[in-house]
Amino acid sequence: MVLEGKVHKFGDNIDTDAIIPAIYLVTTDAQELGQHCLETVDPELGRKVQRGDLLVAGENFGCGSSREHAALAIKGRGFSCVVARSFARIFLRNAINLGLPVFTCPEAAEAAQRGDTLRIDAVAGVITNVTQGKSSATQPLPPFLRELIGAGGLVPYVRRRLQGA
Repeated sequence: MVLEGKVHKFGDNIDTDAIIPAIYLVTTDAQELGQHCLETVDPELGRKVQRGDLLVAGENFGCGSSREHAALAIKGRGFSCVVARSFARIFLRNAINLGLPVFTCPEAAEAAQRGDTLRIDAVAGVITNVTQGKSSATQPLPPFLRELIGAGGLVPYVRRRLQGA
């Protein structure tokens, strides 16, 4: 599993209300939520992001409420994954359960600049900043998590497993 895209960088303590404001929690449609993803932090984000781009952030990304809508909004906006210095624990779990890859890598998150291109080898656990020519180590995604993410999240993964049983 290799992910590559342009960096959209954000700072520390980006909470779930900034990721997707509460006013939009009347739906669970990822595409609709994605239209409002991070709009209070960067009102122009919607026109900048291309499908497959990467969201890079500082410390404690996804803090705040336990709303699953935050990970859905990020996927719906078109981001392929999130790289951060650190994640709020509940966001980390929600992201994986909804099929959104997340990578904790302080070095890569700190060095990345808006517009850089990152390539993430999830099997090897290497994040390469193609623009800067630097690589950083991250925790590789184990096979079962790659399978879960490839299925689109926990619910589709379990459905597949039950159908195959």
